[in-house]
Amino acid sequence: MTMRFLLVHGSCHAAWCWQDLLPRLVLAGAEARSIDLPAHGADRSDPAAVTLSDYGTAILDRIEDPVILVGHSAGGFPITAAAEAAQGKVSGLIYLCAYIPRPGLSVADLRRAGPSQPLRGKILHDRGAPTYRFDPATIAPLLFHDCPPGTASRALPLLGAEPVAPQETALPLTEASHSLPRHAIVTTADRVIPPEWQAAMAHAAGVDTSSLDCGHSPYFAAPDALAARLLDIAARFRGTS
Repeated sequence: MTMRFLLVHGSCHAAWCWQDLLPRLVLAGAEARSIDLPAHGADRSDPAAVTLSDYGTAILDRIEDPVILVGHSAGGFPITAAAEAAQGKVSGLIYLCAYIPRPGLSVADLRRAGPSQPLRGKILHDRGAPTYRFDPATIAPLLFHDCPPGTASRALPLLGAEPVAPQETALPLTEASHSLPRHAIVTTADRVIPPEWQAAMAHAAGVDTSSLDCGHSPYFAAPDALAARLLDIAARFRGTS
């Protein structure tokens, strides 16, 4: 049976961030695609109107056969939202250095609850718009410190604004997502979400974990290792289904 992945980006990113990882998964025999969430990348949705539910719906609209959803960073919430409404479309959830939903708490709540605040002063709210973006002066050491030379300069023009409302929305949780195979990959050199907080969120949610020795952009910093890890996790998911 073919392993199928749908890759879901985090804040201010879009489908482009998976460009180095996708061919590695395909070369290994998997089916792998990425998505622009509403109001990201090429999607022209109004960021003032986008909701967390819209993110989940957009993911489900891209699924034909059951897939493993991989959510990076804030993408942990959209993949869980999709799983909650999946009706058999999702075969597993992989949280990649991600915020993992907890009852009554939003992405922003979980960020503020962390043991340290590495994003403090590094996020700029757009004047007159319900969006924010990363401070360009902080992007290279924050996101791409361990990536190949030139990564930051290539990524900077592609990073966009992030709608605030979905990140301030808590996600009701049921067995629809909790009953699925779930795994969290903790990135041990992460400068965005502290590694110990990634592990703590996974523990609180009852999610199995493994680690990668890289920062917050493993799809650029360690695409071979990440592809191998995703394939290994998918094989384990298959063994438990």
